[in-house]
Amino acid sequence: METTDTATSHAHDTTGIKIRGHDHRAEISPDLPLRKWLYSWLLDPDIYGNHLKVIDRWTGILIVANLFALMFEHVPAIYEPNRFLFHIFDLLSVGVFSFEYVMRLYLAPEDKEFNHRKMPRLSYLTSPFAIIDFVAVVPFYLQAFVPVDLRVLRALRLLRILKLVRVVVPAYKSFIKANLGRTFRQKIHAIVFPSEYGGTLHGLFDTFIVIWVVVSVIAVILESVQVVHHILNLEFLILDSIAVGVFTIEYCMRLYSCVEEPGFQRALAGRFKQASVPSSVIDFLAILPFFLEAFLHHLFDLRFLRIFRLMRLLKLSRYTDATSTLTKVISRELPVLTASAFIMLLLVILTASLGFLFEHEAQPDKFENIPQSIYWAVITLASVGYGDISPVTTAGRIMTIILALLGIGIFAIPAALLSSAFTDELRIERELLRNKLYKMLEDGVFSEEEAAIINIEAKRLHLTQDDLDQLIDKARRERELMEDVSALPLHKIASKPEHAVEHFKTLIGQIRMLGIMTDKDKFQEVAQQSARLTADEWVLWQQIHREEVPPAAS
Repeated sequence: METTDTATSHAHDTTGIKIRGHDHRAEISPDLPLRKWLYSWLLDPDIYGNHLKVIDRWTGILIVANLFALMFEHVPAIYEPNRFLFHIFDLLSVGVFSFEYVMRLYLAPEDKEFNHRKMPRLSYLTSPFAIIDFVAVVPFYLQAFVPVDLRVLRALRLLRILKLVRVVVPAYKSFIKANLGRTFRQKIHAIVFPSEYGGTLHGLFDTFIVIWVVVSVIAVILESVQVVHHILNLEFLILDSIAVGVFTIEYCMRLYSCVEEPGFQRALAGRFKQASVPSSVIDFLAILPFFLEAFLHHLFDLRFLRIFRLMRLLKLSRYTDATSTLTKVISRELPVLTASAFIMLLLVILTASLGFLFEHEAQPDKFENIPQSIYWAVITLASVGYGDISPVTTAGRIMTIILALLGIGIFAIPAALLSSAFTDELRIERELLRNKLYKMLEDGVFSEEEAAIINIEAKRLHLTQDDLDQLIDKARRERELMEDVSALPLHKIASKPEHAVEHFKTLIGQIRMLGIMTDKDKFQEVAQQSARLTADEWVLWQQIHREEVPPAAS
């Protein structure tokens, strides 16, 4: 255990800050026994930077892929032509799950949950997680010895989803521990809203919602393909119903628990305020088409509302700060963007009017009026040029050339402004993070709460671990410079008594060093010439450098 602890301490970054998703490689001694070395690299949850997170992540992806494969196996049009591929995928899945099961069984004596027992492997075999892992693969081997109906075998393969319990249960236990003594509404709030009480379970809930958003949007897109819709019509209906159920529950959870958020405390006013924020409006619009079509289909043909289910994609804006940063940028640069838009509008109307003037007689069907000419002016200024409307007169073609050249610059102005402003916004936010780091470093260390804040901010600003390390080092250097009193102006030193005392001690020390390094006799001779030192200054010099002698006997 001593070696493992050492590896753990070395695996942590010197700053003590870890960014989720940007793990450093663990440093584990190759001199460890094979079993301990494998456990340290693959399964030890206490070693930062090993492969445990990668194994859990890809195992979860494989479990979800198995569920989709099982669903498509019930669609003959998809399963029959690809029967061999489905079989290969099933073999691969069983092989991976079997290897994981055997590996965990072999490494059980190193697991701190079982290593103190007399028979650690037997204890592992009877543990709930091991039983789940066994149930995930046993149906495949069962068919080799017992005649099992294929449909029953497929149903048993659904048990593989239980393997996700290995991720959910520890997160749930940690969540319960962190929320002891809190009300049910506060617990719901911790799940759906970011807070210090949410922990890993809040992250899993967000991931679950993101997965359903992506799956439902892909389903809506594929549903527009007639051939795919004909084959998977029932599956699309079931999938959409489940997605709406998930999003409805999430929406109700947010409305129910939003009163725990600052600024939303009132029972009715707070929930109405929460329902009116843009993210909640998007959540509502994501489920509205389903209910309108379900309850009003006998009165109106509302099939056109199905396309609005694509608005579920906007739900992802809650889980990324890129949209909020872009909103801040647009809000900050709105006056300049408005001026640029005004110039473009003037140019479009002017060129559309000239286009109508030059081309109306030659092409009355295409340049019928100025509004129709506006369409030509816009696509020309934007350098799109579909070619459906083009001038034929000499004056019209000359104007088109000029218009196309102007459009390159005019339409590039907003893009350049947004790009520059976006970069400035990221720089400003990173400076704010640096200031936060500066304040957190006042005591010289990072607490767990401060580390969590830094992790969230670094993830929001898309900082890698190296970027964060450099930022922390820079903040530390600046902090050390500020603590170096001698480098401060005298008026700043005098503003803080503790700095003044330290500076005084430093000056006294320098005077003592000066007395040691200089020739005292020559110093006295020069100092007394032309009264270079006042009487008080000379007395102070003598007091600082006087030799300690034993007191005279009385």
